[in-house]
Amino acid sequence: MPRTALYAGSFDPVTNGHLDVVRHAARLADRLVIAIGVHPGKAPLFTAEERLAMLEETCGPLARAAKCELSCITFADLVVETAKRVGASMLIRGLRDGTDLDYEMQMAGMNEAMVPEVQTVFLPASPMVRPITATLVRQIAGMGGDVSSFVPPSVVARLKKKFAGRTRA
Repeated sequence: MPRTALYAGSFDPVTNGHLDVVRHAARLADRLVIAIGVHPGKAPLFTAEERLAMLEETCGPLARAAKCELSCITFADLVVETAKRVGASMLIRGLRDGTDLDYEMQMAGMNEAMVPEVQTVFLPASPMVRPITATLVRQIAGMGGDVSSFVPPSVVARLKKKFAGRTRA
């Protein structure tokens, strides 16, 4: 039976930290579904369609190298409901530090209480990507800073385009 893993997040934008998690997750599963959470109350920098394109472009080669099938989708319900819908037996969560662990342990407990057949798998971030967050990347890029150490080149180009013409105070 093929092992399907679900990796959910906002991916606004895709960072090298996300790619680190995908690289490891693709070795654990036969099929990896990356799911972008879409919530009406949030105003992301990139549209869901732009984020799907970034994920397919940057994560596709990693999945192919691991001989793992990759799907990228959006969802607007509970992550465990999405996991059931796509047939996932694993939820993939990346951990950067102890703060992430505390939060993710609570989420894992709640998810297990709702859907016990879906197991949460924690993947520790590689040392070089631990400080990277999409929030910081957006802030740095928005202020004209160089984010090329934190995101793939194609995402750097998209960020430059997104912030082109915006005036900084």
